[in-house]
Amino acid sequence: MVWNLPSRSAMIIEMNELITPEDMYRADSTAIRNGRPIEQLINAAGRAVGEEILRRFGARRVVVLAGPGNKGRDGKAAALFLKDCGWQVRVSDDIGDAELIIDAMFGAGLNRDFSSSLSEKINGAGVPVIAIDIPSGIDGLTGQVRGAAVKADLTVTFFRKKPGHVLMPGRAYCGEVVLADIGMGEIELDGLTILQRENSRPVLPRFGAAAYKFSKGHAVVVSGGALQTGASRLSAMAALKIGAGLVTVAGKADALKIHASHVCAVMLVEAKDAKSLSKLLKDKRKNAVCIGPAAGVGQGTRSAVKVVLASDVACVLDADALTSYAARPGELFSMIAKQGTGPVVLTPHEGEFAKLFPGILNSSKVERARQAAMLSGAVVLLKGADTVIAHPDGRAVVNTNAPPALATAGSGDVLAGIITGLLAQGMDGFKAACAGAWLHGEAANLIDRDHLTAEDLVLVLGQVS
Repeated sequence: MVWNLPSRSAMIIEMNELITPEDMYRADSTAIRNGRPIEQLINAAGRAVGEEILRRFGARRVVVLAGPGNKGRDGKAAALFLKDCGWQVRVSDDIGDAELIIDAMFGAGLNRDFSSSLSEKINGAGVPVIAIDIPSGIDGLTGQVRGAAVKADLTVTFFRKKPGHVLMPGRAYCGEVVLADIGMGEIELDGLTILQRENSRPVLPRFGAAAYKFSKGHAVVVSGGALQTGASRLSAMAALKIGAGLVTVAGKADALKIHASHVCAVMLVEAKDAKSLSKLLKDKRKNAVCIGPAAGVGQGTRSAVKVVLASDVACVLDADALTSYAARPGELFSMIAKQGTGPVVLTPHEGEFAKLFPGILNSSKVERARQAAMLSGAVVLLKGADTVIAHPDGRAVVNTNAPPALATAGSGDVLAGIITGLLAQGMDGFKAACAGAWLHGEAANLIDRDHLTAEDLVLVLGQVS
């Protein structure tokens, strides 16, 4: 066979749109109608897989496990390419003496459970596993395991990633993901509904020479009680480090005395109840509020949230602010609907989400976050290793740069503070939430340790923004 295809340097692309398996089928069909024969697409896919293998491994015995569809044909094309390069390759349903396995069985559109006995043989073989499109057994739409799944060291996919590449647990099964251009062009995006994206480095607010502190925004963080001040202080410091011109912690006098022994640049203002908080927010230079981190669960926090939403400032509702409305979510959503122009960002983890949105049970994390955003009228940032940010208009982003080290006490308080600081600088709610998630992950990656503290994150925020 003559491999008259573009060079590798022209084939590897960086695209952060995520498309569904159904839309991938539509894109394939459009490419074929536009003059790209299916054989050419399959040969290009086989070569892309083969070249990625050549880049990483020396010649060895390869077994291609090929399924009945186009993924199987891609695998057979990869086998021909490697054979032309002098490798020992066979297409089989038996692993045998393989020194490298190519999973070409089932793609992103899998609609039934995968064999656990076969996946156990592949995963237990002790040799590199390369998946074409997505590891067999992973649902390309939700990232869920369909019964069992192949665990790949490398996944080579085409045109655009699918949600299953970036959502957990699918992401953990994919290993390294390479996105290869197989000559489908860009026109195939026309007519596809691109609602999901993989998060990427944000464009942050920048200020000119005439900037002064109030032009960079004034963030307010509502404090918890005297013995629960740490969370709000982390949020306040994060808001300041990410660029807010001024940050004030508002709380009761006994709590402020604790804060005073820890902070210098963060200001402290007494606000003993919702009424005094309302008076504080009448100063319209205070344009962003974070409420929730260790604020306490109950009527006091509900009253404070009501005041914040009525003031029409940009706000982040986190932690206790969300739990305080677990038994009455409709009341919260009604207040958000009346809030006016200030963006509202909700930042639940899975437990808080389940309490606030008990009727949303869809298995896709993207769809759950999207439904929650539409129901609440707020931007919803559903936290986790695969944090999803959703806008009420249906847009959604999956964040993928967060390392496991972020699973530490206070990490979410820092994230809430980052988003609040960005809102203070004038970013809209969706962009601030997306940027905050990425910066949060990047700060942890910069520290590059298996174990870190929330304080460590705050210290490096200036280096990633």
